[in-house]
Amino acid sequence: MRPRALAITVLALWAWPAAADAQIYAWRDANGTLVLSDRAIDAPTEVYEVEGAPDVVTTRQRSPSARERFEPLIREHSSRQGLRPELVRAVIQVESGFDPRALSPKGAMGLMQLMPETAEELGVNNPWDPAENIRGGTTYLRRLLDSFGGDERLALAAYNAGPGAVTRYGGTPPYRETREYVRKVGAAAGEPEPGSRRKLTIYKTIEIVDGRAVLRYSSERPEFGAYEIVTR
Repeated sequence: MRPRALAITVLALWAWPAAADAQIYAWRDANGTLVLSDRAIDAPTEVYEVEGAPDVVTTRQRSPSARERFEPLIREHSSRQGLRPELVRAVIQVESGFDPRALSPKGAMGLMQLMPETAEELGVNNPWDPAENIRGGTTYLRRLLDSFGGDERLALAAYNAGPGAVTRYGGTPPYRETREYVRKVGAAAGEPEPGSRRKLTIYKTIEIVDGRAVLRYSSERPEFGAYEIVTR
């Protein structure tokens, strides 16, 4: 079998038991190609043609990247705190580059770069543990959003420079580092939906690109193609 390159969005349509202890999951893409897998696609997955059956492809799971490995934790804790997962991903990208062992010169630790006193306050016993770190970071980010009326730019400024600085200046502090931080995270996260606060609908799509089935999660409903609602 050889990899097949497609550029489409697919949705799980149905599944049936193939044996007493197994299931076969099937999708139909926009071209009518049947995609078969022995697992629900919950991670980026390579796609291969079935020899002798040109209208059918099958899958093989590949090792996830660091970013993909933490995606379930990002979605879980974003949902718990009513945060856009795009925002949490962007904070992690800018803070640590998805390195769970990242340590700043000032002592900030882990994926969301928690300072020791902040981690202690949030009940994070092991800031090097991705689950604990993301739980603590998203809890803190939620607090900042609530403190500044849901304004993401002010919450990000407070995440970087501290809430006291934002209050003192009545907005984003005139610190070059903080202004650049807000710009970078904001650009990576994109704009929030108007009026979005705590309750979010998360849409899951599966794109087959360069022979891989790649998961996409977004709080914005796809304009076209199939999707699955995974949480509210």
